[in-house]
Amino acid sequence: MDQALEGIKVLDFSQLLQGPFATQMLGDLGADVIKIERNGSGDIYRGLTFFNQWIAGNESPCFMAWNRNKRSLAIDIKSNKGKEIIYKLAKETDVVVENFRPGVMARLGYGYEDLKKINPQLIYCSASGWGDDGPYITRPGQDLLVQSVSGAIMTSGKKSDGPVAIGTALCDQVNGLNSVYAILAALYYREKTGKGQEIKTNLLSSAIAFQMQDYFTIQNLGKPFERPESKIGHPGNPAPFGMYQTSDGYLTIAMSPWPKLVEALGDASLMQYNDSQVLFDERDTVHGRIEAITLTKTTDEWLEIMLGLDLWVAKVNDQTAVEHDPQVIHNNTFIEVEHPKAGKVKVTNIPFTMSETPGKINRPSPLIGEHGEEILKELGYDSQQIDALIEQKILSIESV
Repeated sequence: MDQALEGIKVLDFSQLLQGPFATQMLGDLGADVIKIERNGSGDIYRGLTFFNQWIAGNESPCFMAWNRNKRSLAIDIKSNKGKEIIYKLAKETDVVVENFRPGVMARLGYGYEDLKKINPQLIYCSASGWGDDGPYITRPGQDLLVQSVSGAIMTSGKKSDGPVAIGTALCDQVNGLNSVYAILAALYYREKTGKGQEIKTNLLSSAIAFQMQDYFTIQNLGKPFERPESKIGHPGNPAPFGMYQTSDGYLTIAMSPWPKLVEALGDASLMQYNDSQVLFDERDTVHGRIEAITLTKTTDEWLEIMLGLDLWVAKVNDQTAVEHDPQVIHNNTFIEVEHPKAGKVKVTNIPFTMSETPGKINRPSPLIGEHGEEILKELGYDSQQIDALIEQKILSIESV
């Protein structure tokens, strides 16, 4: 075996972010991921982008980011011939992933109970916004909405601010990770027992679990967090834990021994705050005192001083600077891959290494239905049958 999941076939009905992130991770580990897309238009995410800007004319960076290492089959899954193809694929599939609203796949004839009859060893993962049932069952489930309900949106920003959203789709990505976590466990269980199973994950539960230490504290101490007015990095932490402006940017100071920090800052009067409770109660005042000093030097100057005392500090990079960070370069965090329409594009590399079965980026994100012909030929369809499906508008294949 060249990769850990080589030989595992994944049938991916998911769209947008949480499901595609999960299946991309499986693909990175060597699984054959067949992405089922809407005939003609494809994944909804193909039509969404940031800044209203596109790559190579009409390729979405949002879609491209979460759909490498997949083959695309664009098919009318509501048609009888489309259903016949899906059932043939399901018979030889190991894992199904979908993130439609609860009940949609069952109504289409592709629910767990439907596909389990075809393939009893199937592992079937449904990822939803709010859960499989309950009072929010009819509501759309989306990352920002879940940030709001889970309380995550109220943990950032200053006390005087209103709600501040996390600046990335964190709930989607955490639930994608939880989906993969459960799928890998189910594959291991099946290896031992021969039994498949159904998995259900949801954004809300994942978002709350991601805040585990915060909720454990709130529920067991009976004390809610109150956001500071200054740039303290967590509503439950004292100074100096936070961000500080320098003469040319920002510096982050994490948990650091107060006497050592005072030494670095060169103001002995700050020792009056050398008490953990005082540093919490007076954290806004202390933050202001520290920032008045950090403004007098550059970020690099402070890093040299503070790292020399083994303090926990780091430079605050903006997103255009991250790829030039020496540790990011050393980790080979960004690489280039060749896309059939966009040419060379930079992508975030697989974020871990494995000594025996490393992850690989073998394919860029696919064009709509790009692999339809090869997938159907693997199922036994000949060129004439495939041409007929295209003519009947059951199958679409985009080419460069």
